[in-house]
Amino acid sequence: MEARKHRNTHQGAFILFCLFGFLFSLLFARFVQLEWTGKADGQTLAVIAERQHQQTRTIKAKRGTIFDRNGAILAEDVPSYTVVAILDPKMTTDPDHPHHVVDPKKTAEQLAPLLGMDVEAMERILTKKAKQVEFGAYGRNISFELKRKIEALHLPGIAFIRDTSRFYPNGMFASHVIGYAQKNAANETVGKMGVEKELDRYLREEDGYVSFAGDINGFRLPGGKERIVKPDNGANVYLTIDGKIQSFLEDAMNSVEKQYKPKKMIAIVADPKTGKILAMATRPSFDPNKRDITNFLNDAISYPYEPGSTMKVFTLAAAINEGVYNGNETYRSGSYKVGPNTIRDHNDVGWGTITFNEGVQRSSNVAFSILVKEKLGEDRFLQYLHRFHFDRKTGIDLPNEAVGQIRYRYPIERITTGFGQGTSVTPIQQIQAATAIANDGKMMKPYVIEKVVDPDSGKVVLDHGPTVVGEPITAETARKVRAILETVVTSEHGTGRPYQINGYRVAGKTGTAQIPSASGGYLTGRENYIFSFLGMAPTDDPKLLMYVAVQQPHLDVTETGAAPVSQIFTTVMKSSLQYLHIEPNGEKRMKAKTAKPQALDSWIGQPAASAAEQLKEKGYVPVVIGRGKYVEQQLPQGGDHVLLGERVVLKTDGAATMPDLRGFSLRDAMKVAHILGLRPSTKGTGYVVSQNIRPGAEVRKGDYLIVELAPPRQWEKEAAEKEKEAALRKEAEPHE
Repeated sequence: MEARKHRNTHQGAFILFCLFGFLFSLLFARFVQLEWTGKADGQTLAVIAERQHQQTRTIKAKRGTIFDRNGAILAEDVPSYTVVAILDPKMTTDPDHPHHVVDPKKTAEQLAPLLGMDVEAMERILTKKAKQVEFGAYGRNISFELKRKIEALHLPGIAFIRDTSRFYPNGMFASHVIGYAQKNAANETVGKMGVEKELDRYLREEDGYVSFAGDINGFRLPGGKERIVKPDNGANVYLTIDGKIQSFLEDAMNSVEKQYKPKKMIAIVADPKTGKILAMATRPSFDPNKRDITNFLNDAISYPYEPGSTMKVFTLAAAINEGVYNGNETYRSGSYKVGPNTIRDHNDVGWGTITFNEGVQRSSNVAFSILVKEKLGEDRFLQYLHRFHFDRKTGIDLPNEAVGQIRYRYPIERITTGFGQGTSVTPIQQIQAATAIANDGKMMKPYVIEKVVDPDSGKVVLDHGPTVVGEPITAETARKVRAILETVVTSEHGTGRPYQINGYRVAGKTGTAQIPSASGGYLTGRENYIFSFLGMAPTDDPKLLMYVAVQQPHLDVTETGAAPVSQIFTTVMKSSLQYLHIEPNGEKRMKAKTAKPQALDSWIGQPAASAAEQLKEKGYVPVVIGRGKYVEQQLPQGGDHVLLGERVVLKTDGAATMPDLRGFSLRDAMKVAHILGLRPSTKGTGYVVSQNIRPGAEVRKGDYLIVELAPPRQWEKEAAEKEKEAALRKEAEPHE
């Protein structure tokens, strides 16, 4: 019995030996195969090992910056942060230095006001069963300044994820031109409207990376190979938009919008010699930082409508160019028969027998009906509509341009087109056509993109310039048209009298366009029109061309539709002409001797204190930056011609510090930013009322400087309030 048991044990051991031997043979054979072939399941083992040890770090690229024609930033990438809260207690290894949110209620009470959140809502988020949470839109895209304020609270468990966001320093400013860009699901910034969309292929960036052999903790292995792929930054875009003129336009439209509450407003300012769009704005508009958009189309280029009497400019030009216009010839105003239809003047009864020149001044529909029907002929007039390109898009370098429709099927449509009814056009089509009037017959293609520049090489990768797209009329015709249009503004009968500008000669034409009704026909009522003006100045050699349209404004009983339109036109045109140094009526400006620019001395290397004192004595305003004793840089530089009373920035050889910029003009603030090597962004116009870097703080090259500006009156008001507060604090102090 015992012998049999012993024998069974030996048999079992032998079987196990054979089994393990077989398994070992399989493993050994597999090892030999892997060693010999270097592959497993068709994959190279060396490659797999390389992947496991290979570490990759992303090198962030920057989307291109958009500038105005003077180099002011309109859109740029800026650092932004996302606030996160770590809720997992396991993240804390030292109870004295917790890395998770210890007290949700206290954290919410301190953090919620900074993020603009409800305290209870934040507390609910902080008590979730999760390892880490975010705060939605409230905690995303926060600025560096806000990050610093949050960090100063020393709240356990509150951390930040660094990113970039698209920033538009001027807020609601040429918004439909610039457009906006935002991140998609793949965290890529993509242009959605305006230039951001049109030039997305140029503006878009591509991140680079560095890869190296590393250990399991991500540290670089000594002697390992390194591969670097440089980031491809997006190209910078320079627009034809002039920030100053755009500011004039935005301010004027804001004022009119507040006072008259119109349904729509459209305005374009162009250089008629080149076709450059210097300013373009519409209402309703939006802030691209907030994307509070109600109208996704740029009405200046995407909204065709019946223009009304501004169309008479081109009918007049056609008649003069064909030699069939006699301004002193008379006709009977009031009504004009076209088949079964009767065309009437806007006052229904007319003004009796008047000359055609007076008919232009009074904006007589009958006068222009006669010009089309009896003088020009309908077929010849149609040719001029094509010459002025009312049958096609302008090709402006913005997305979603629309085109109007020439209605010329029926006899009545052919006549009404001559005074702006039936046929529809876009505002930008009118601007392009009017360049021929302002530019002695040469019609210029409108454009908003000046150039696109590679930021690394400085190479211009896209360059736009003036383009003549046609010569529909002669130079002589253009001059005659301007002379007649000037009388529309100056004549006692002229409908354009509200558009006179003191010191400047203005030529232009008013328009009152009917609005089609959804139920057929046109809307009725004194406010249910699109009121407009197409004007240029100075008449003899126009430097600026401007179109303004205001739809359905709320008017006082004593006001006409010209009130809101002229408020925009005259304000912007006069300010812009003065800004461009266009002399009033060709008169030479008288300049006082003290206003003559003087060559500035160089103060580099001299003691800062004595340099500042001597500048004061000479009539300048010194601004000393830094904690050093000697002047290291100055702006304006030595030899530059500077007006007395201007600020001269002196940077010393010590640590660079930020001065108090409040009350500075934008130009002076930019001097400081330039000499310190800061990256400036501005909001608003006028004078500095606030800055993101506190006065006296040390700054480093590349820091962001964000300043908010306000008109002089607002600045003076705020300054007075601050002085009053300071005086009250002084009175409250205990006296000895």
